[in-house]
Amino acid sequence: MDQKITLKYIIAIAGAVLFTWVLHEFMHWVTAELLGYDSIMRLNSVSTIDGGEHAGWDGVYTSASGPLITILQATVVFLYLKAKGWNKWVYPLLFVPFYMRLLAGIMNFMMPNDEGRIGEFLGIGLFTISIVVSGFLFFLVYKISRKYALNWKFHLWTTLWVLSASSTLIMVDQFFSIRIL
Repeated sequence: MDQKITLKYIIAIAGAVLFTWVLHEFMHWVTAELLGYDSIMRLNSVSTIDGGEHAGWDGVYTSASGPLITILQATVVFLYLKAKGWNKWVYPLLFVPFYMRLLAGIMNFMMPNDEGRIGEFLGIGLFTISIVVSGFLFFLVYKISRKYALNWKFHLWTTLWVLSASSTLIMVDQFFSIRIL
């Protein structure tokens, strides 16, 4: 079972981070546009052109669309890895969604994120949905980790490289405000 951390694997992690983030934000953008909001998509955010907020259920739908596609991505990759066998190059596409939604849940302490906004709107608390989503994604990572006996060093290095790639993406977005759509 290949668990070596190579330059190719680090590049695969960076690709998985970029893919996961862009897909997540793209779903927010598509949803906002379908609901009639002229929107801007960047690497780590979607906003309306006029800076306005999505009202009521529109905000829930827009907030939910990103996490839902991220959960779908992780589920498809989990099923693939379970059925087809270990693939180190595909694994980051399962791990990154867990990391991303856990990070988003932690960021609720600073300002409500997707699941936090939905939870507040529904009156079930800021962290409830984040805990459920992160718990589910952790379960998928855990099951694959157990099935293929992934060791703690592999997970530690994977986590550190995902942290590095996602931090870089977030900082690039903050400093350069790269508009994708």
